[in-house]
Amino acid sequence: MMKYVFIVLFFAVMIGVGIYSKKKVLSVNDFLLGGRNMGGWISAFSYGTTYFSAVIFIGYAGKSGWSFGLSATWIGIGNAIIGSLLAWLILAKRTRSMTHELNASTMPEFFEKRYNSRAMKIVTAVIIFVFLVPYSASVYQGLSYLFEMVFNVPYIYCMVAIAVLTGIYLMIGGYVATAINNFIQGIIMLAGLLLMVFFIVSHDAVGGLKEGIARLGSIPGDGLGLVKIFSDNPFNLLSLVILTSLGTWGLPQMVHKFYTIKDDDAIKRGTIVSTVFALIIAGGSYFIGAFGRLFLNNTPPMVNGAPNYDMVMPQVLNYALPESLMVLVVVLLLSASMSTLSSLVLVSSSAISLDLLKGVFFPDMKKENVMLITRILCVTFVTLSFLVAATPNAIITLMSFSWGTIAGAFLAPFLYGLYWKNATKAGAWAGFISGLCCSLGGTLIYGMNAQYAPIIGSVAMLVSLAVVPAVSFFTSKLPQSYVESIFNKKLKTQELDA
Repeated sequence: MMKYVFIVLFFAVMIGVGIYSKKKVLSVNDFLLGGRNMGGWISAFSYGTTYFSAVIFIGYAGKSGWSFGLSATWIGIGNAIIGSLLAWLILAKRTRSMTHELNASTMPEFFEKRYNSRAMKIVTAVIIFVFLVPYSASVYQGLSYLFEMVFNVPYIYCMVAIAVLTGIYLMIGGYVATAINNFIQGIIMLAGLLLMVFFIVSHDAVGGLKEGIARLGSIPGDGLGLVKIFSDNPFNLLSLVILTSLGTWGLPQMVHKFYTIKDDDAIKRGTIVSTVFALIIAGGSYFIGAFGRLFLNNTPPMVNGAPNYDMVMPQVLNYALPESLMVLVVVLLLSASMSTLSSLVLVSSSAISLDLLKGVFFPDMKKENVMLITRILCVTFVTLSFLVAATPNAIITLMSFSWGTIAGAFLAPFLYGLYWKNATKAGAWAGFISGLCCSLGGTLIYGMNAQYAPIIGSVAMLVSLAVVPAVSFFTSKLPQSYVESIFNKKLKTQELDA
């Protein structure tokens, strides 16, 4: 009975935050960006909880820990250093100042104004809406096995609850509600992860850290590779680090957090808090995933005669955690899922309402109508992602496919657009096309095989990073006065902040 009380209480708090936030949402700018007035702690937790959904706790931790052993922890360290620390140091201040001066509320709008191309905005908005659907679907599926295990009911009910709850508080309170809820959800994630680490490492199957390492190393066949610094597959490990760390620099739902932050002091605080959060959540998740083999006698869970690594962590948690704490883990995964889903929904709905409908087809649309349509699209996007999630797919495959495609297309044009005046419109288009072709082509060739998804996504990003400057050197530059006006505005804003 108590576990249902916890779930109801959690849902009530989320809805309460949505109602509280409603009075703070008076314009489209408030709904999408929180008035560009978010503090460092709120922004950092919002960034971190958007970064890490239930996928990392269930899909990535189980599969990567099984494949790479303790060296999977490098993925979490990469997420903290590259995906959080360097992302904030390199992108946050520039993104905030340039998007503010360009009056850009979304990534498609940034591309339009930076490269003087309405077509680029349209294409970007369509890519966001199409490829964030499978990404958000993976958010639902990360909860499936554990929810069924704890509550003994079909996880479809959990998916419905997440969809309805997220849709309600997001539709009511917009980004303000999302940011506040992300802060609450981040605290739950930290507490739950620390307890998971403690109970798993101290369980008899592991026998403490030193004994656990020794037992992993003694597993026949794979043992030595499981305790090596870089495993037996360093190339595959590196591809996962690149995909899950560098990829965040090109994901619109992650970059969006830098649009909303209040000032340079908030950025400094956010940089530290976000990095620590990522190190604990990501590092801890991949670390405990390495011990899955010890709990399951080196035999992966089987479904229809094939290994199912998405079930590794649910079974480990079922063995390691007291029944009273399993509900906390479910709430942890709910928090991780809803925080990511709400950010994905907000970015995707704004891509259609603000960038396509108002930005292209109905430029004279009233702000009130933009707000209404954005709210309707939030519900629509939640529904679409729910329908995709209801179709069985491997969690990692869904996430890697969409993550790699979006990051492969957007990372290079966005990064060069922030820093390099000579990045041309043709160069940006070449970056989009090369990243998309690498990701989609690789996916078609290998048939959405989860084994190759990280490599395909990493190659897409690296190719695009090389293509943008190469094409820019040989193509027509944007008018110097246009580019100078953009960068001078940015620099002026930075001087005022200083």
